[in-house]
Amino acid sequence: MRGAYAAGMLDALSSDGWRGAVDVIYGASSGSFLAACFAAGHAGPAAAGFSADLASPAFVDLRRFGRRPVLSLDHLVDHVLGVTRPMPWDALAASRTGVRIVATAVDDLRARTLDDLRTPDDWRSALRASAAIPIFAGPAVEHRGRFWIDGSIGEPLALARAVRDGATHVLVLLSRPVSELRPGTDAGLSWWARALDRARPGLGSLAQGTRRYGADLAMVTDPDHPDRAGARVAAVEPWRGTGMGALTVDPGPVGEAVRVGAESMRAALTGPITG
Repeated sequence: MRGAYAAGMLDALSSDGWRGAVDVIYGASSGSFLAACFAAGHAGPAAAGFSADLASPAFVDLRRFGRRPVLSLDHLVDHVLGVTRPMPWDALAASRTGVRIVATAVDDLRARTLDDLRTPDDWRSALRASAAIPIFAGPAVEHRGRFWIDGSIGEPLALARAVRDGATHVLVLLSRPVSELRPGTDAGLSWWARALDRARPGLGSLAQGTRRYGADLAMVTDPDHPDRAGARVAAVEPWRGTGMGALTVDPGPVGEAVRVGAESMRAALTGPITG
């Protein structure tokens, strides 16, 4: 649900006429859906859907724990993208903005992009794979003969990947203020997280929270970081929090997070927020 901040950012970027300036967009977890929607010109409906369609027990309900997935990818993929805010798959296929969906392979917990997505079924499968949070969203998703889980487990931000792919100018969208992420600059996992990963692949990494962002955050905050390889990097972070968490279903703070995200993007493009 923290993707609401990035949803607002991408809606502002698109509605203010910047979509054509983006050559490639990378996304993991909720970011994979937002990346696809942005490329398809569907960023506005995606942002509106956070408070209207996703801030609901139909999508997130902790009472289902142990019986059914707490987070329903069926609701997101089949109902929201299929019924209430239908994804324009043809527009996605024709988009000049490339989309790189990041998912984590179960067998080695390494992140990869799921490429050569041509049909709506290909896209739906890849989006599910990128957002398959261990335990909370059900079992790992099979995609083309391999099993995948949430992309943010192996790679919370695809900054290094974008640079390796040849990007010269990178805009990073953060779903938390940098001040909240800074304590996690040590990217190494604790012993208990590694043990949990062996028992249930990806769960230990996920449990480390913001610590997973360490290596990527170092690239964001250090202009002289060697892995930048000369690329120019800018990051947009929420200018304030709204009191919401990853599983918040209260439409109030979720909708406010979308607004904060949009304000943050426009401030980055035009000037600081005052007042």
